[in-house]
Amino acid sequence: MGRHAAITHPVSTPREHPAVVARPRAVHRRVPASLVSVSEAAAPPKRARRRPVVLPMLGFCASFAFVGASLVNPLAGAEAATTGSVAAAVVAPGQSFTVAGGVATTADRDSYGVTVPPPPPPPEPVVEEAPAASTGTSTSTGTTKKSRGSAPVAGKPDPGSAKAAAADLVAARGWGSEQYDCLVSLWNKESGWNVYAANRSSGAYGIPQALPGSKMASAGADWQTNPATQITWGLNYIQGRYTTPCGAWAHSQSVNWY
Repeated sequence: MGRHAAITHPVSTPREHPAVVARPRAVHRRVPASLVSVSEAAAPPKRARRRPVVLPMLGFCASFAFVGASLVNPLAGAEAATTGSVAAAVVAPGQSFTVAGGVATTADRDSYGVTVPPPPPPPEPVVEEAPAASTGTSTSTGTTKKSRGSAPVAGKPDPGSAKAAAADLVAARGWGSEQYDCLVSLWNKESGWNVYAANRSSGAYGIPQALPGSKMASAGADWQTNPATQITWGLNYIQGRYTTPCGAWAHSQSVNWY
């Protein structure tokens, strides 16, 4: 057989040799210049794509504004006021200057007023009433002495009573009514003005509670029954020991006896 004889190849199955799809090849052909349209020839060449510059510019402007604001004092104009002619030579914007004339620095602020309340009025003086002093006592010589005790007012006695006799005898000695009041309080405590009052434990007897009762015999033999005799002896005893009935009453209040 010749060279164009058929060559037999072994039969292959689809698993061994997958089917191959042929792709069309791109054919580049040169187009003559005479066939290119006039509009395509006049079209300018395409430019390269520009990069965005807006964001960097905004960042730069913001940084510059922040730095400039930090260097300038916004209160510099309100803190100083210059007088006279001023010739300033600026060294750096917003930072320093040279003044040829005098400078006066002033600071102003809102005015205010202070209202002082009037002082409170002084308190009214408190007048304390002095306690009623015991009235003086008249002695046998006519002089007046301050009593050493005081007693409630006894009032006017009943006529013909032992107290009425005592009031007359007190006045006869030159003593005032306050001495009679002290005498009434004293013998109210001792005997209740009972002529026959007797103390069983001590043996004291009568209105003045004489101890013993027989001592009153020096004023009269009827000392056991006559109130005037007992009162006379009692006033003699009080005057000799305590000077006045109020003195005896004060002693009795202190030690419970006279």
